[in-house]
Parts: sequence; C-alpha cells; structure tokens
Amino acid sequence: MKASLKSYHQSPRRTRLVTEAIKGKPVTQALSDLDFIVKKSSAPIKKLVLSAVANAKANFKKEEADLYIKNITVDKGHVMRRFRPVSHGRAFPIRHRLSTIEVELDTKKK
Repeated sequence: MKASLKSYHQSPRRTRLVTEAIKGKPVTQALSDLDFIVKKSSAPIKKLVLSAVANAKANFKKEEADLYIKNITVDKGHVMRRFRPVSHGRAFPIRHRLSTIEVELDTKKK
C-alpha cells in the first residue's frame, strides 16, 4: 500500500522535518497532526497520505482505522538550475532543489 509524489518543489531537508514527525504513527493520528504542523510541506504530505489510504481501501480492502505509516522517505529529486547575473558580466547559479516523497502503509498486528 504505497503512494509517491515526484518533483515536489521544496528541498528534501525541509520536507524531512514534517515526515519524521508522522513516521510510525496510525494514519488517523498522522492526519490530525499534519493539520497542526505549520510548514509548507504539511499539506502535500497530507494529500499523499490520503492517496495511500485510498489505494489501500480500493486495492486491498483495508480499513483506515487499521492502517499505520510503516515508512515515509524523502529523497533528492532533480535540481533546477537558474542563473543570476552579477558584476563584471558573470553569472552565479541558483539551485532549486526538488524532492521525491514515498509513503508506505501497513496494517496493525492484532
């Protein structure tokens, strides 16, 4: 039961701050925690977790209450390069780092 988000426009270092807060938690608790985390990446991560829950319901016939976040990883994506003009006709690079986020859900052991 997985879902992934590719080419998310925020650096992996900033995105990991949110993902580490919800790793290992039940889905219902993680979704409520994401509502109160004041970071830019909390809304896309919440949407990604909801997508993984929808995949679990549709493909594996699992209940949302039985699911927890087994693993959530943030990896480095592409690096967009732009250039900023500076003095003496030179140009310095601006690196826009992108992230790839993957969520894996599992059921609780009863």
